[in-house]
Amino acid sequence: MTPRICVSILPKNNLEALTLIEQAEKTQAELIEVRMDYFESSRNLIELAKSTQIPLIATNKLVKEHGFFAGDESERQQTLLNAAKAGFQYVDVDLSSPLHQETIDKLKKLGAKTIVSYHQFDGPLTSCEMEAVLEKEKSCCTNVCKIIGTAKKMDDNLATLNFIASNSKVVNLVCFCMGDHGKVSRLMSPLFGAFFTFASLESSSQTADGQMTVEEMRVAYKLLGAK
Repeated sequence: MTPRICVSILPKNNLEALTLIEQAEKTQAELIEVRMDYFESSRNLIELAKSTQIPLIATNKLVKEHGFFAGDESERQQTLLNAAKAGFQYVDVDLSSPLHQETIDKLKKLGAKTIVSYHQFDGPLTSCEMEAVLEKEKSCCTNVCKIIGTAKKMDDNLATLNFIASNSKVVNLVCFCMGDHGKVSRLMSPLFGAFFTFASLESSSQTADGQMTVEEMRVAYKLLGAK
């Protein structure tokens, strides 16, 4: 199995986004996540979509979810719809959003694939909790289910990896732990069947706690004989 890596970028404007997308292309990333929550309002999403053949994921995170978007929910969802109209192949929709199903239905009509995501920032998720979240995400008729907890100790990765091994054959699943202790599951999740995992371009450009660089991941996979 060749692990699929999504490089996550957090641009401030179109010029920076184009530069970061080009850098991500050079790493041979399988996907690129473009975080919209730090982006200036005068963005040209069509230009970004046309700049690469690598599938782009549009994400827009709220401040309370460790992002930068502080507007209202309708505005946040409209940004995601605009990305789909511009040609982004994937759009990440938070399960916690009261508009998540409405947005998913609109995205499907626009031809975009959907990722329904759930994050827990204050600790790990138990197997039962992950099962419950997965059922809710599957009921949304999404293309990808994303379930992310936060590891407080190394052992917290075990439940996550076991959960992936049990469920990745029936659903496209992205699942790992954030935090320094979660690096094990970030790295190993694709080897247990996860659809892809996330990495940063540089250690100074992490978009989430505990994120490894794409180079670090490539080296580790090579040592493990997976790349």
